[in-house]
Amino acid sequence: MSVMPQTPARSHEQASVEAFQADPDYAAAFFSAVLEDGDQQEVMIALRRMTQAFGGVPKLAEQTDLNATTLYRTLSPQGNPEMKTLTAILKSARSLGGRRRRSENWPQ
Repeated sequence: MSVMPQTPARSHEQASVEAFQADPDYAAAFFSAVLEDGDQQEVMIALRRMTQAFGGVPKLAEQTDLNATTLYRTLSPQGNPEMKTLTAILKSARSLGGRRRRSENWPQ
């Protein structure tokens, strides 16, 4: 009996981040579907994963002119974003819809 080599396990979160990085068009379609569905918890999960995939909180803070600490709190599982913060994040994410190139980080 041959033994198959085991690949290291990875979380669903990490797999999602890697899929977004590998295919920004998929990331845009996924995010659009989550927004259309309108579930706040799912939107926040998607925003966390998109942030990880496209440069992290420091990059998002730079692009949204928001404080990184505020963004860390907003994107945390306990986060409850103010409309101003959420609007800034969504404006930054809006360019995902097919207008990104694979070499770019978080949408500008």
